[in-house]
Amino acid sequence: MSDTMNYLFALGCFLVLLTCGSTKRVQTASETDGMSREVSQLDGPDGLKAEIPIEPLFTSARQVESIMNYLASDELKGRDTGSEGIELAAQYLEKHFTENDVSPYYETYRDTLSNFKKPAYNIVGMIEGSDLVLKEEYIIIGAHYDHIGTIRPENGDYIANGANDNASGTTAVMELARYFGKNKSNKRSLIFALFSAEEKGLLGSRHMAKNMKEANFNLYVMLNFEMLGVPLRSKKYELYITGYNKSNLAEIANDHAGEHLIGYLPTAQKYGLFQRSDNYDFYKEFGVPSHTFCTFDFTNFEFYHKVNDEVDEMDFEHMARVINKMIPVVEGIANAPTQEIKMNN
Repeated sequence: MSDTMNYLFALGCFLVLLTCGSTKRVQTASETDGMSREVSQLDGPDGLKAEIPIEPLFTSARQVESIMNYLASDELKGRDTGSEGIELAAQYLEKHFTENDVSPYYETYRDTLSNFKKPAYNIVGMIEGSDLVLKEEYIIIGAHYDHIGTIRPENGDYIANGANDNASGTTAVMELARYFGKNKSNKRSLIFALFSAEEKGLLGSRHMAKNMKEANFNLYVMLNFEMLGVPLRSKKYELYITGYNKSNLAEIANDHAGEHLIGYLPTAQKYGLFQRSDNYDFYKEFGVPSHTFCTFDFTNFEFYHKVNDEVDEMDFEHMARVINKMIPVVEGIANAPTQEIKMNN
């Protein structure tokens, strides 16, 4: 049989498989880089399977776990503001930004807090937008990286590692920064802010929001991430936002996600969570949509501010899935031709 006939025969067999077999989407992990990938798995009439890559997912459970294992390690002693442990965390964040082409927003990555006695720093990076006009509008993507340090021992353990609160949100911001640092796919400018002293009364975000307002910073929207380490229970959505009814962010985010990704959690309003995280001072200072994305629902995690808030309580597959699904949301918001997210009356 000639080479041409061989080629036509092989092509014909493949087309038969496509028309006679069934396809399903599955997720695999690369042995070389550990990144999750979505593939189409083709089931042929003879039970043969062929995997056709569709689109690489950006982050993976393995990547998320690697970051979390450091941020919530005993070495960092619970990341109390002003401690040696949070200094190690700050250096880790700076290294991550540097390696992923995220520029310092200030002269350095460090924004020294003016409202805390000990030396304390927000870590702030920026990726400038690509559009000559839209790059003057800013999106802040934030999370607090501090926790409460050491507390009264329980079964000999005195380190409140703060895996869910808030190494999980910090990891999400770090991975979003890595994505946009590598891809530069944002028309608006992105600020990646990791706040200190949240546990001391939202001091890091209060300091930054006040200074930015005084400098006439052009803030479009603030997207904050808090406690993402475990999935919601019995919900038809994967995350909720605090202050759900204050703007149309959930609607816009779901449009960009192509699914019902963001929902309304009544208990978040009942317990006033909108006022209890780093989104709040940006809302107060700027009056623009400023919300926190979260998966803690008061039923799915028992170790808030306890020594048991450890990495082995985290669901890394869930975290990677949430981060991957938030990428098109942030990208859509950053690239929309007009400011589509608005405060509700």
